[in-house]
Amino acid sequence: MRIAQIAPLIESVPPRLYGGTERVVSYLTEELVRQGHDVTLFASADSQTRAKLVPCAPSALRLEPRCLSPLPHYMLMFEQLRKRRRDFDLLHFHIDYIHYPLMREMAVPHVSTLHGRQDMWDLEPLFREYTDVPLVSISNSQRTPVREANWVGTVYHGLPRDLLPFSPKGGNYLAFVGRISVEKRLDRAIEIATRAGRELIVAAKVDKADREYFQTDIKPLLDRSPNVRFIGEVTDKEKAEVLGGALALVFPIDWPEPFGLAMIEAMSCGTPVLGWHCGSVPEIIVDGVSGRIVESIYEAVAAIDELATYDRKRVREYFESRFSVERMAADYLAIYERLVDGHVAAVHTAA
Repeated sequence: MRIAQIAPLIESVPPRLYGGTERVVSYLTEELVRQGHDVTLFASADSQTRAKLVPCAPSALRLEPRCLSPLPHYMLMFEQLRKRRRDFDLLHFHIDYIHYPLMREMAVPHVSTLHGRQDMWDLEPLFREYTDVPLVSISNSQRTPVREANWVGTVYHGLPRDLLPFSPKGGNYLAFVGRISVEKRLDRAIEIATRAGRELIVAAKVDKADREYFQTDIKPLLDRSPNVRFIGEVTDKEKAEVLGGALALVFPIDWPEPFGLAMIEAMSCGTPVLGWHCGSVPEIIVDGVSGRIVESIYEAVAAIDELATYDRKRVREYFESRFSVERMAADYLAIYERLVDGHVAAVHTAA
């Protein structure tokens, strides 16, 4: 199948450090290429891929100091797509909503994976208008605010099996991995670790938008918590070391998390997850098998000793059965084929 993957331009594919969506696009793209599909990746010029790369920005825009707005770069991306549209059997978008009007004018099968939260007031009229846009959710809970949208499937993220290798022993510390922001609740993680008498390693980035929150709310906590070690953004190799050496990943979110890539990254290492009952968490964690789902600081602290007894091999087996890149690619290919067949049937009917 001739497939176009259209990635965000904020980060490269894959990102150098943090970047959930771009990582997933990379994993999916490389697996489709490995399976023999003809894949073209529309992304920033500094992306690395075995697919055909169409550069749509000179570099990842988040790291480009001259970039004041990403919009011109997306406009150029759309022009590339318009010119090449007959080269593909299907277009797969990962860029939220900006392409919807264009796709009404281009008679090409397409699907859009929504990677973010959908509980925003602004989106209600959008989904009422664009009922013809086929959408994929990354968890069933992500759909809840906009059930009327044209959902054609839910595809959970997947990772290459050898990306974050299994660590049979783990360690005694807790890990917090990802991004520091209000909704990720690092403050909860610090309180849990402190009350439990455990070290907490924080491997997380601070976006420009969250710097004030970090300086005002989080840095004072770090300064007065000797059991907490902040190491910032990490590479995949460093992430594997942090997660593989941890007793558990602490995932104490306070928002409708659409998926939560860090959870399956931990599971890949055999490390169980201590997750808050919020968003996608109940879909990703099997309570008592791959982690514990809690609703209070008290429950979280009480669960830590139990997590230390978990069979890490069983956690890894759970990851392999549900969250491999092969399973993710198979799920998407089934959706691609359904959409392409439906498009061909519609064209024949119209003729």
